[in-house]
Amino acid sequence: MPRRRHDAQGTSGTRCLGPTLQPEPAMVAGLAVQAPGCSQRASDLLQDTFVRLLKRDEWIQAQEPRAYLMTVAKRVLIDHWRRERIEQAYLEALQQLPEVEAPSPETQHQLLELLVEIDRRLDGLPTLTRQAFLYAQLDGMTYSEIALTLNMSVSSVKRHLIRATSRCYFPDMTG
Repeated sequence: MPRRRHDAQGTSGTRCLGPTLQPEPAMVAGLAVQAPGCSQRASDLLQDTFVRLLKRDEWIQAQEPRAYLMTVAKRVLIDHWRRERIEQAYLEALQQLPEVEAPSPETQHQLLELLVEIDRRLDGLPTLTRQAFLYAQLDGMTYSEIALTLNMSVSSVKRHLIRATSRCYFPDMTG
């Protein structure tokens, strides 16, 4: 039987998520194994999972609520790993800068958040589209240079860049 949590007013937490979506010790332990570090990180990931569930109503119609919960939990974990990779690459790039050119800690945090958001928005695009976008934005390559590098026409490069740029600027409209 799932354990019920009570809030400050003593009402059951199952009213919000239903008894089938209460966290079980086995799930927390599974996240702890997959999320090395500490049990607090596993708890944070579990909390992120439930926050993501509460932001959506899809779980209400799920045929298999527990399976849906595990799918969401896995996606949260993947997002966590992706963020760690981006953060590590960013920190390595910062180490290459002379100390006087390094951005302030606040700016570093804002830039990291921006990189994570751009990565999220580019996720799901074809590899060539992402590569063309990154060559243009990070390496400053021209359409012709990108076309040569990716072995495609300039018009194809333009199409890829329009698609990636649209995804970055209008993520809700481009799906």
